[in-house]
Amino acid sequence: MIKRAIEERLRTALAKKKVVTITGPRQVGKSTLATAIIPDGAKVLEINGDNSDVQTMFANTDETKLKVLIGNKDFLLVDEAQKIDNIGNMLKIAADKFKDISIVVTGSSAFRLTQTINESLTGRKREFKLYPLSFKEMSDHTSTLEESRMIEHRLIYGYYPEVVTSPEDEKETLKEIIESYLYKDVMEENNIAKSDRLVKLVQALAFQIGSPVSATELANLIGIDAKTVERYIEILERSYIIFTLPSYSKNQRNELKFARKLYFWDMGIRNGVIGNMAPVSLRSPEELGHMWENFVIAERLKRNEYSGRTFVKHYFWRTQQKKEIDLIEIEDGVMTGYEIKLKEGKKVNAPASFTAAYPDAGFKCITPANMMEFLM
Repeated sequence: MIKRAIEERLRTALAKKKVVTITGPRQVGKSTLATAIIPDGAKVLEINGDNSDVQTMFANTDETKLKVLIGNKDFLLVDEAQKIDNIGNMLKIAADKFKDISIVVTGSSAFRLTQTINESLTGRKREFKLYPLSFKEMSDHTSTLEESRMIEHRLIYGYYPEVVTSPEDEKETLKEIIESYLYKDVMEENNIAKSDRLVKLVQALAFQIGSPVSATELANLIGIDAKTVERYIEILERSYIIFTLPSYSKNQRNELKFARKLYFWDMGIRNGVIGNMAPVSLRSPEELGHMWENFVIAERLKRNEYSGRTFVKHYFWRTQQKKEIDLIEIEDGVMTGYEIKLKEGKKVNAPASFTAAYPDAGFKCITPANMMEFLM
């Protein structure tokens, strides 16, 4: 099994008797990870929120019912917890009344799960996010050299565990993930009636990775209003399909203040929604540049999240004259800009307007030659 980067942090939280929650998209290995951190021989009560009888059983739970179910178990494992009504109350009772049991909870909707349990478990839980496999995790599993050789392949097929471990079925696996989760589950859980509009929006976003996006322009392109576009984008973010980088500004007159870029957490999903699994050699230089940018930024964000760098803020920077830096990181008041280039070549310096506005900021160009230290 490929060891996940947050495994030891999960074990540490469990040792402190915290309720551990793991959120992330379906098929990224949440249940596998939850099972891996439970010691061999432990007695486990496993509950799956996908099952209708479980949803009914725990809709109105109480201490007496839980006592019968838990019995002498050591662990309570709740999968897809956001689908169980009143799950927050159930977990509160378990945490309050059954001090010797360890609790692990997974969910594929961060918003619904967090909304349900935050108030009930204040101070008693630790939240972790799990994404598709990362460059670092695969490098640790094989070697940095071996994983570096796979980059062109990852740019097309991404890092979903089943895609990585079943290379002969990559296209079929991605098709199943897109159809059964990205569209079906997202629509059902968020009461989205017109699937064709959501599909068109996701495709439009896939074509615009690496470029500032406008809800108004997307609305005109798809044929829906801008408020609906904003709602769909928020849902896609909460469902771990895409993520947003806002623009950074210190109120300089020439800086973009309210722009944003959208990226996909997984390149296989990005390529799958537009139905283009062509190899890198057949991509245009412009598209390939945007794909590389998406890949590197997503992997950097995973790396920061997994290493516990909770307070790092991420942005991009751009002026009205289109001077730009792909990624800005601010941690403990220290700013660093990163320009992401696929092709090696002449030395890349920060734009003069950026240096003038932020003379204390660091700057570095990330290319395939130095990406390892950036992503490890």
